[in-house]
Amino acid sequence: MSDRKLVFRCQQCGYVSPKWMGRCPDCQHWHTLLEESPRKAEGKGAGPFPGRSVPMVLAEIPELKEDRILTGVREWDRVLGWGLIPGSLVLLAGDPGIGKSTLLLQNLARVAQQQKVLYVSGEESPQQLKMRAARLKVDATNLFIYAETLLESIIDVILHDPPAILAIDSIQTIYSNMLEVAPGSISQVRECASKLMRMAKSENISIFLVGHVTKEGSIAGPRTLEHLVDTVLYLEGDRTHAFRVLRAMKNRYGSCNEIGVFEMKEAGMEEVPNPSQLLLSERPRGVSGSVVVCSMEGTRPLLVELQALVSATGWTQPRRTCMGVDNNRLSLLVAVLEKKAGFNFAQQDVFVNVAGGVRLLEPAADLALITALVSTYLDRAVPADYVVWGEVGLAGEVRGVGHAAARIGEARKLGFSRHVIPVSNADRLAPELNGECVGVRSLQDLLEAVFTGSR
Repeated sequence: MSDRKLVFRCQQCGYVSPKWMGRCPDCQHWHTLLEESPRKAEGKGAGPFPGRSVPMVLAEIPELKEDRILTGVREWDRVLGWGLIPGSLVLLAGDPGIGKSTLLLQNLARVAQQQKVLYVSGEESPQQLKMRAARLKVDATNLFIYAETLLESIIDVILHDPPAILAIDSIQTIYSNMLEVAPGSISQVRECASKLMRMAKSENISIFLVGHVTKEGSIAGPRTLEHLVDTVLYLEGDRTHAFRVLRAMKNRYGSCNEIGVFEMKEAGMEEVPNPSQLLLSERPRGVSGSVVVCSMEGTRPLLVELQALVSATGWTQPRRTCMGVDNNRLSLLVAVLEKKAGFNFAQQDVFVNVAGGVRLLEPAADLALITALVSTYLDRAVPADYVVWGEVGLAGEVRGVGHAAARIGEARKLGFSRHVIPVSNADRLAPELNGECVGVRSLQDLLEAVFTGSR
């Protein structure tokens, strides 16, 4: 009999149990506990930063040199904090087939014009990557391809001839001999990512990890993988649309929630320098339920079209369907309209959509969402030159939001001359901007400003 003790680890959340259970007591998922052997013991000096385990006075710590690596693609460099920091660990995640490998290969090929880049593929053969590179018209003399899944072999190649940037596609296919479990399991993903993080910091190598996502939209593997890396990038987009949004959910070297907009074409991903103009290019004029809202994505203002449709229903329970905004937020604002403004949605289906596949995450879209709902309810179009933004509270009050000057400046570039905004933001604007703004304190002010005489 072997002396090794077996454990059972949940493949969803990482919960460890000494015995098998049908349902994980932590995340409540069924049949996710799989048998694993304990990891082999490592020697001393296996800490995250070898040779730096001695306590140091804060003033004596040498400063980090921010010689960022630029690709020349502004949308890519923006999301990374205007360049890639040497020694950083970046996780790039997204749905299968969304374009992660294409986007990464294109941008690394630009860097490989001056520096050595090693692209490790655990899913595709070198011949497949060569075919993709030919389609993307990628030709870089310093771009090396290595098809391998064993982590120890990858580390040996890197230590023999260190590259400036390493790409692992994907982290779920890499495995280590230290663990006797299958590749892609939580233990393997966490162990491989931890070793790569130590190597990135000790050898000053920038590393990209490509990660898959689950059907719920979260990164496959333990949540600690997102905490371990320096930057988490999500590549989002609807497959029926050509647009892709690269969003920074975490960045230790730059601002979070920055986005880069790309368009998928036959020759690969092409950056969209002015996404607001592109997203509004097909906006209908003189149609009820259509409102332009200015949302802040990190430090960038973005103008998008928010659409709403209200129609009578014969069902006892009316539908509340939305795409691009939070469903709970929609239900909350519908309740505010019913209670504070006297609208009746009890026998009305409500549908909300953000054109272009963009997701509106900030509460500044509340006022525009309410405006779109009232517009379609009254069948009264909002003037085409109006931009609406602001937060709405449960009492029907309109609250101020940040970056007012940046929002107005972006709207003026595209020819929008009127802005319906919170009065607290309008009072603090510069005199040359305040003349174009209509400040509102409540929903009643909004109705008077936009829909006077409509009801």
